[in-house]
Amino acid sequence: MKQLRCIVVDDEPSSREIVECYVNDCPQLVLIGSCKNAFEAKQMLNEKDIDLLFLDINMPKLSGMMFYKSLIHAPMVIFTTAYPQYAVEGFEVNAIDYLLKPFSIERFLKAVNKAVAYKQDDTEQKYILLKADKKVHRILIDDITYLMALGDYVKVFYADKHIMVHSTFQDMLDQLDANKFIRVHKSYAVALDEIEVIEGAKLIMKSGELPIGGSYRTALMNKIKP
Repeated sequence: MKQLRCIVVDDEPSSREIVECYVNDCPQLVLIGSCKNAFEAKQMLNEKDIDLLFLDINMPKLSGMMFYKSLIHAPMVIFTTAYPQYAVEGFEVNAIDYLLKPFSIERFLKAVNKAVAYKQDDTEQKYILLKADKKVHRILIDDITYLMALGDYVKVFYADKHIMVHSTFQDMLDQLDANKFIRVHKSYAVALDEIEVIEGAKLIMKSGELPIGGSYRTALMNKIKP
């Protein structure tokens, strides 16, 4: 899949700079422009082919919300704002996500992953963007074998490698297809395609073995039965 062409729209220079830095760190995004108000953004949309807006809501003269509602052929939008009361209205216009300032690079990547999944063609291999070791990694979802919860981090195993991601376990699982991954223990989740044998409280995979938690066994058996 080609990179998503995006623009940043925010009247605060410091906020624009933060989002610009995040975009530049993200291999699946390309920054086409940065605008300080909705009028500049409108002109850029008329001149450029844009896939995604990072749009502040609370801007002078014309709010980001009113601007987005005025667009006839609107690109995807991820709203950015310091005011949580706009969240419901944001999702009413089918926003990809809603980022409450100040937001971390990890939260930003979660929103980008949603945009990528929305835009992704079903014939292509899908992937996820994860931050680890001060870098953003592009990982094919089909390469992920299992996840391990480690406190405030999740260890992601993929293609004979692994990375440590700062995330809750549930938040990481929410970014993956529930039809392809299942939690088998309080500390482990596995790709269903990896499972070869279930033996008592042990799960044998192509890449090793994992324990099965008693409270997860029934859901696992229901998931894999023909």
